[in-house]
Amino acid sequence: MQIILIPGLMNDGWVWRHQIGALSRIASVTVARTDGCGTLQEMAERIVSGTVGPLAVVGHSMGGRVALEVAALAPDRLAKLVLLDSGAHGPSEKERPGRMKLVETARSEGMAAVARDWLPPMLAAANRRNSGLIHGITEMLERCSPETFALQQQALLTRPDRSALPPDIPCPLLAMTGSEDEWAPVAQHEAIANAAPNGRLAVIEGAGHMLPVEAPEAVTRLLSEFLAG
Repeated sequence: MQIILIPGLMNDGWVWRHQIGALSRIASVTVARTDGCGTLQEMAERIVSGTVGPLAVVGHSMGGRVALEVAALAPDRLAKLVLLDSGAHGPSEKERPGRMKLVETARSEGMAAVARDWLPPMLAAANRRNSGLIHGITEMLERCSPETFALQQQALLTRPDRSALPPDIPCPLLAMTGSEDEWAPVAQHEAIANAAPNGRLAVIEGAGHMLPVEAPEAVTRLLSEFLAG
């Protein structure tokens, strides 16, 4: 089994830095690339074509939606599936203005300005005062080019509705979120976990949307237990 960690929008391997060491004791770990692709399906195809054998796919935010595309594309390859701070529903019209405004900000003001506008609501209230965490996430977002960001937003705005997919996922599935995630709330994950034949829900109290870095110890423990079990 190979563990594939899929980062979210604008994210890279930094977001998984607390988990990689522990998970590498269970199986080999690869952080998937999501840049250069204009659809979630392309991102999933890159993962499937670039690996062999059974996969434990762990996706955060946008990465969770890519993980669902892997499940749709190659269900026979899935050994375990974890969705963190994510969802299965398709895009709504009310998403487009906000996403496109951020793309324009990236092009006109740079990625630091995107971080300034995008990040605060993604964190639990207490973590919005954590200067070290905010600095680290901002540096990560600045490593994402405006062009890559625009492609990822395009992929999210054209994503398929996978709400009907969880009942057809036979492998163990863990849906995990923070109790203060306003973008991907608990009810969203509960619905996915309940629909999957072997689904399980985990809610981390006091954490928001950036779960792997907001609650690193809890996320590492839950992932380790689930992937090793």
